[in-house]
Amino acid sequence: MATHRLSPTPDNVRWGTFDAAYPPRLTVNSGDTVVLECVSGAPEVMPPIGSGFTIPPALAAIHASGIPRAGGHIVTGPVAVAGAEPGDMLEVKIDRIELGNDWGYCGFRPLAGTLPEDFPERFLSHIPVDRARGTCKLPWGAELKLAPFFGVMGVAPPPGYGTISTIQPREHGGNLDNKELTEGSTLFLPVWAPGALFSAGDGHGVQGDGEVCINALEICLTGTFTLTLHKGGGARAPLLSYPRAETPTHYITMGMHEDLDQAMKQALRQMIGFITSRTNLSREQAYQFCSLAVDFHVTQTVNGEKGIHGLLKKGLIF
Repeated sequence: MATHRLSPTPDNVRWGTFDAAYPPRLTVNSGDTVVLECVSGAPEVMPPIGSGFTIPPALAAIHASGIPRAGGHIVTGPVAVAGAEPGDMLEVKIDRIELGNDWGYCGFRPLAGTLPEDFPERFLSHIPVDRARGTCKLPWGAELKLAPFFGVMGVAPPPGYGTISTIQPREHGGNLDNKELTEGSTLFLPVWAPGALFSAGDGHGVQGDGEVCINALEICLTGTFTLTLHKGGGARAPLLSYPRAETPTHYITMGMHEDLDQAMKQALRQMIGFITSRTNLSREQAYQFCSLAVDFHVTQTVNGEKGIHGLLKKGLIF
């Protein structure tokens, strides 16, 4: 299988939007590997001159290019997979994640975040990263071990949606902000448009469940992804209609909704459906099993469509 690379040039990125009408920047075959270089950050969150932090040249070029900006995230892509059609499933194996620079940022702004009424001001920190040690040091001295992942991974949304923001996660994936999706994990996405049209971006160096203040440690990342197409969803996931994931230790279902209660119900329904599709358990038994053995976490509360994800430990049931 071939390996391809896509750099974050102004021609190869979109700033803040998904659309099934965007032409692919690259077309690959099922089973091919794609290396996507991704950058993060608008000009207003860059470190000041003299801070000792260097703005990556690719990011500076995007800032200077004048490409359309709709807020949200800078995503690299889209990448088409030959033969992908609506109703198929795209398996995205996250083979490798590499840090792209020696700093990241975290902040909040008025009218955003989980507590906008408590924090009406603007506040921004630039945080040094030790790439060799895989750590970052916070302004008050605490050191955190990095666990990098891509906040945004998604295919094109249904064509009828037109152009949509990268901020809200939906059935096509997008801004999932799921910290479980680190190197070695796999994301499964339903295909909504010809070619699938996969993009990634919004690199995170480390994040807690919830991502409450708007940001994680926002950082440039390079991801190596193997893209495998399953026609009709494949035998293990017929007619997949919503993102799902798998780590070396857990199966993951997701729910997204502006109401966190509804997101919880969606993640639970997805988990019940997943269990019954893989076992002989009834819906009643699967519902009961979820209460006994599945952990449901708050993914994020800042993307308009809030997130819940369910974690089923491998080996408990299959």
